[in-house]
Formats: sequence, structure tokens, C-alpha cells
Amino acid sequence: MPDDFQCCSCGAHQGELVLDLGNQPLANNLLEPGDIDKSEPRFPLRLAVCRECWLLQIMDLVPPVELFSDYVYFSSNSDSWVKYAAECAERYRNEYNLDSNSCVVEIASNDGYLLRNFSAAGIPHLGIEPAANIAEVARANGVETRVDFFSEELARDLVSERSADLILANNVFAHVPDINDFVAGLKVLLAADGYAVMEFPYAVEMIGQGEFDTIYHEHVFYFTLTSLEPLMARHQMRITRVERTPMHGGSLRIFVRHDSHTADETVTSLREEEVRLGVGNTPFYQDFASKAEAIRNQVHDQLSEFKAEGQRVAAYGAAAKGSTFLNFCGLTVEDIEFVVDRSPHKQGKLMPGAHVPVVPTEELAKRSPSATLLLAWNFADEILDQQAAYRVAGGKFLIPIPEVRLV
Repeated sequence: MPDDFQCCSCGAHQGELVLDLGNQPLANNLLEPGDIDKSEPRFPLRLAVCRECWLLQIMDLVPPVELFSDYVYFSSNSDSWVKYAAECAERYRNEYNLDSNSCVVEIASNDGYLLRNFSAAGIPHLGIEPAANIAEVARANGVETRVDFFSEELARDLVSERSADLILANNVFAHVPDINDFVAGLKVLLAADGYAVMEFPYAVEMIGQGEFDTIYHEHVFYFTLTSLEPLMARHQMRITRVERTPMHGGSLRIFVRHDSHTADETVTSLREEEVRLGVGNTPFYQDFASKAEAIRNQVHDQLSEFKAEGQRVAAYGAAAKGSTFLNFCGLTVEDIEFVVDRSPHKQGKLMPGAHVPVVPTEELAKRSPSATLLLAWNFADEILDQQAAYRVAGGKFLIPIPEVRLV
């Protein structure tokens, strides 16, 4: 482990390298076709674990302003995610008796996919979204949105008007380099009896399933309960409930409150499970690199077999995880003819590093490649249903994670 390791949570200098994914382009920086000959910046992508608080983190940080000020991921492009968000909004509305006197704040509110449910119910709300292009879409959908990064300073500004009864943060906590500042902001903004509910990919699932493509420069952290509890305690906050969800290959939903509140049995149970698994010991992390290499080798073997048989191969999903996957596996336009994606903001562009062209999903059935590498494997059920016509015509999907299989 390099001598310059310093944990972004507890500040300790004892770290251990878990996985080196090589030099990678920024996963959401899709190229315009005319820019293919221009220099494309790449940055080291190394995952390490702190041997003091056991927080998994990437070692080479890219300033957030380079990553999020203009963004191409729109949450509403996934039907299953939109449905999931609506169900969560209804649950929280009922569970916490939210009404016109309440205040809901969402951090990294994207295009309003979640807050629009509260807006429609007449519940005061505010989205905090750093990407101006996406905030504009949210406002058009009737969601009050502030273009900014969440911080303790912003929380103090907001709380001068009123505190938040519910703070929501889906798939953003892992993106924040200064997580101590983030949690300090939660402490300031959250009402005394309020709840902060956060979701993110669960590192125990990621390690166990070999989900190396979950790692990219935007994802600074990969959380376990073991690593989160000391962080929250440092700011007089407490995780009072935890829930596992199947989203994104296995996620954790945590309910955070001021430390005057007590934790329930779900926290005790998960804490004990992580102890049994050895989350607080280095052996737990040591097989991750070999799992990633095994998946890479199996995919290469399958693609070589397709190529030898003269079969054409495409891919599905121009998301960030797809960029990590293609670049770690060394796949280019020589291996993958095109990538289909539902987002019009990505269509007509090229995948970072790999330079595979992105086209609309309708092209899959039209061009009918023999096989399609499912980069968005975390939405496999939804995509397989949507692409029934392609499959009936004989098209196969190569699903790489958690195990390589052809369906």
C-alpha cells in the first residue's frame, strides 16, 4: 500500500490495496464522434480499505466539479427505478405522516424522479442537484430544485428557513469525497425527530458477487455498516434501522437519526452478520481482485468464441458501470459493434475509452446481433422483458455478473 494513504473518514494511514482497475477514463464522459482523435484524460482507479474503520474507498480522487456539473445520467430512463421511487415516496409519506406542513429534502435529486411524487401530494420539498442541465428538467416537472452541492455550509443556509423532516439521498452518499462534511450537514438540517434515509450499493454484496464494475471515479466510497457506524457517531448521529434491497446488484438502505434515538434489531442483526463474514478483517477483501479477473477472462473467452464463429456482438447499457467493465476488460469497437441505451442524451456518442458508438435501443432488434453483452446486468429482468422481440428472433444476452452466463 502506498505511504500516502489516508482514510477519508477516520484519517488513519493504515490501508490495504484491494483492487487495481488500471487507468480509466471518467465513466460518464461520453465522447462526441468528432472528438475521437482528441486527448482523453485517464486516471488511476484503485480501491483500498482502511484497516482502522474498514471503509472501502478509491485512492485517486477527481474533483466533483469535473464529474457532476454537467451530467448525462437521468434517473427517469429506468422504468423499474421510477416505479421503485414512487413506492418509496408513498411509504415514507404514510410512515412519517408527511403533509403540507412537512418538509422533504432530497440530495442529488436528479430529474425529479422521486420528489415529483411529493410535489403531486402537495408536500413542500426541495431538490439539491449539482448538474444544472438535469435540474432544469426537474423544474420543468414541477420539482423545486436548487443547483448546488450538499454541504454543512449549505445546510446552515437552508435550516435558517426551516429544518427537514425527511432527507432522502439515493446513490449519492458514495459520491461525496468529504463525507464528514456531508454527515455534519445532515446533523444541521435534520429536524429533531426527523429521518435521513440513504441508499447505496452494499459493499458486502459487491465483494461477494465480484461486482467490480460498481467501481468508478464518481463512487468514492463503498459502504458497510461496520464502516458507517463510527462515522455517524463522530457527528452525534445514529443508524437506527437498516434494510437490504435488490437494487443495483444489492443495496443497503439506512435510516439515520440524531443520536438521542435508539437503533432497532435490524442494526444489531446486520452488525452481527458482518462480524461473522469478517468485514473487519483483511481476508474478506482479498478474493475480490481474483473474482474480477475471472469474469474478465470468461467474457474474453466467450467473445473470442463468437468472433471465431463470425457472430456479431453488441452491448446493452451505456451507464458508468459499463464504462468500467469495457475498459477493465480491454474491449473496444473491435469487439463490440455498438451499445444500445434508452437515454437520448447518450445516443450518438461514444463510450469513454472503448469508443463504441451508442445507439437507441430499437437498433438491437433492427440490427439483430447474435449476442448482446448486458452491461446493465443490474436491470436484467427489466431489459430481458423489454427485448422480448430480439430474443424471440434468436438473440442471446451475455450476462457477466455475478457469473458469466448466456441466456
